[in-house]
Amino acid sequence: MVNTNTLAQLAEQMDLGSYLYLGKGIAKGGGRSLKSLLANGFEAVLGAIFLDAGYDAAYHYYLDRYRALPSPVRDENFKGRLQQVAQERFGATPVYDSEGARVGNRREYTSVVFAGSEPLGTGHGASKQEAEQDAARAALETLVGAVTEIPVAKPARQARARRAPRKKRESPPAAAPVQAEVVPMPEPRSRQFGEPID
Repeated sequence: MVNTNTLAQLAEQMDLGSYLYLGKGIAKGGGRSLKSLLANGFEAVLGAIFLDAGYDAAYHYYLDRYRALPSPVRDENFKGRLQQVAQERFGATPVYDSEGARVGNRREYTSVVFAGSEPLGTGHGASKQEAEQDAARAALETLVGAVTEIPVAKPARQARARRAPRKKRESPPAAAPVQAEVVPMPEPRSRQFGEPID
């Protein structure tokens, strides 16, 4: 009932994105429709109602908005489910390898999940967390079979081939050790008179 997807839907219902005060870069990059920002914005509105009118007003405001949604969605915690399955089957915790890339004027992330040395699934998303959830979902489909997925607002993206890993930098060859030259020390002399000191 209270999660990022639902709160973002409630914010979209109010057209809250057009009222967000954003920097130029994120505004150009589609920040006004970013789920996490919309959800945070709606929470801020709810907090303002709570501070101004109290708990009951905030509670009823939220419930009225929630009931007006055509079909509320909920987050599916694929990462948590994958962690249970991976520890049961492999005795290992899943590790996510994520990278971001610029696609036009927005950023897209690709994530590959591993349990041991073999990749279990690949996912894509507008944020690192979304890509990791998508990778966990793909891994669960491979390991367990069909995964019941709650419909989300945007369609799933087609899987892309994984890029080759980056080559490690080679360290320069070690230089030959330098032989130190022995220089004889001058005889100590008195500063004042320039005579040798015994």
